[in-house]
Amino acid sequence: MITKINKIICAGLVCCGIAAALTACSDTWDDHYEGKAQGVQEGTLWQAIKQNGNLSNFASVIEACGYDKSLGGSQVFTVFAPTNNSFTSAEAAELIQAYNQEKGRVSDEDNTVIKEFLQNHIALFNHSVSATSNDSLELMNGKRIQITTGAIGNTPFLSSNQLYENGVLFTVDGKVDYQPSVFEYLRKDADLDSIATFFYNERFYRKEFIPSRSVAGGFVDGKTVYLDSVFRQQNDLFDYDFLDADLNEEDSTYFMVAPTNEVWRQLIEEYSQYFNYDDKVLDRDSLVYTNPRLAIVKGTVFSRTFNEDAALRDSALSTSAYTSMSSRKYYWGTEFLHYYQYGDGTGYSQQKPLQQPAGVMSGAQEIDCSNGKVFKASQWNFNPLNTFYQWIIVEAEGQGSIQEVSKVQNTSTNEMEETITPKPRYVEGDNEFYGKVFGNSFVEFEPTRTTMNHNVTFNIKNVLSNIGYDIYLVSAPALANDSNATNVQRLPTKIRCTLGFHDQKGAEASDIIQSSIETTPDVVDYLLLAEDYKFPCCSYGLKEEIPQVTLKVETRVSSAEQRTNKFSRTMRIDCIMLVPHGQAVVTENAFVIAPHGDGVAYSIPRM
Repeated sequence: MITKINKIICAGLVCCGIAAALTACSDTWDDHYEGKAQGVQEGTLWQAIKQNGNLSNFASVIEACGYDKSLGGSQVFTVFAPTNNSFTSAEAAELIQAYNQEKGRVSDEDNTVIKEFLQNHIALFNHSVSATSNDSLELMNGKRIQITTGAIGNTPFLSSNQLYENGVLFTVDGKVDYQPSVFEYLRKDADLDSIATFFYNERFYRKEFIPSRSVAGGFVDGKTVYLDSVFRQQNDLFDYDFLDADLNEEDSTYFMVAPTNEVWRQLIEEYSQYFNYDDKVLDRDSLVYTNPRLAIVKGTVFSRTFNEDAALRDSALSTSAYTSMSSRKYYWGTEFLHYYQYGDGTGYSQQKPLQQPAGVMSGAQEIDCSNGKVFKASQWNFNPLNTFYQWIIVEAEGQGSIQEVSKVQNTSTNEMEETITPKPRYVEGDNEFYGKVFGNSFVEFEPTRTTMNHNVTFNIKNVLSNIGYDIYLVSAPALANDSNATNVQRLPTKIRCTLGFHDQKGAEASDIIQSSIETTPDVVDYLLLAEDYKFPCCSYGLKEEIPQVTLKVETRVSSAEQRTNKFSRTMRIDCIMLVPHGQAVVTENAFVIAPHGDGVAYSIPRM
């Protein structure tokens, strides 16, 4: 912080009336502390305020809150003091009473009088104005505010640039307006108590000490003792994996749509059923509490960097969205998914965010904050299909997708050997099936023993409970890898599919969802295994060594069917898809996707 201090002081921020005395920065700094520099008035800031009868109301609040010690010490400040003409004794008494009511119940850094009044009129270090001043200033509470020749924010100066032994004093015609950040506002509005309780829960919320904005009072046992400690509010929900937005950051600007308490209760009642974990899941209570609430707030924050006024008329890109196709494929399984963005007219929603009745921001009350706006929503226009109710795509060749394949015991060695071998296959750019197979790759399960049927078990993660999924198995044709595949290689296969999952008590359960279904040769085949299927328990967000939800796929080809070349025991599996019910349909020539029902359909050719 020495570099920062030197930069501020040497930049000539001390009042212009003593500019000549600041040409030698270090010498003047020493003189300043000794009270010898040109223009320095006798006494400390506190003495100047205390002796000025027109600042008596402001002084009474300073003294009641213990800030007379800080302003009477050696630390350097700039103070913007409201005079009695605009800050009455009744207002001062009200603030003192509020301070005393909170004292002992909350820490000093959380005391609203200190944070929103005193620290809102004080800045660290010397600051002054000149005839050309137009800059921003950071106050002790971290708020940034515009300072010009004649005003701080919207509050005019009555006097300026009065230099004392430990800083600069301004008198101002009124209190300096305090604006909460988006994050702080959540806790100020009684209509938003529910979302505020979630954000300020000790699971996520913490405060970080900021030495650079705190007032040092000397050393005890070799350690700095602070007369006044300043903390920064921090929250794990701001992190990349959640909101990816620091809603308390004064240097950024955000819009946030926040549900009122009534809407919040309705959403919790609806969403909780989707996050029902089995009784044996570690930290079940925490997951059951956190995830429905996170499902509400994720996708409701918009950085103004990517959402300028002109853009917001048509679309809104939340901080939880991914714009690159590679990111969408990595996180969501395919590039055609566009979660957490609204009103683009080409993907999930054609409703314009601000203008149309179903837009995510329309109808909400707009509240200005120091770093953006809160849109207080008494109706909720976010479609879960745009946010947390997502497709689950398990690529057969993906890392960790295959749990196991069938094995038999070798009678000679007594060792277990696989009866089928997974072999990755790729679709080349000149192949007619290029762009029709997910990721242009699939897995061919080649039998090592031709006299028996085989099976492979796939892992499925992040399943929601009590939500209807249409479950598809996508098979690839032999021609996708080899344009010269023989008739025998191109034969279809016949399979049985069994879901594995957990019941409420955490016991393993299974369900044969297709006893026998045939693939179609020479096309990318989308086999609908189950329609509107609901799992009793959720696995969303779990780090599972052995996932509780699995799909076992096994060939059901008789020896006669294999011998007569009617069916093959070779499986070519592209992927498994759990699709929100009704969001896709298979036609003769294509797999047609309408991700949210109100967007533009997206089609993948099958042949």
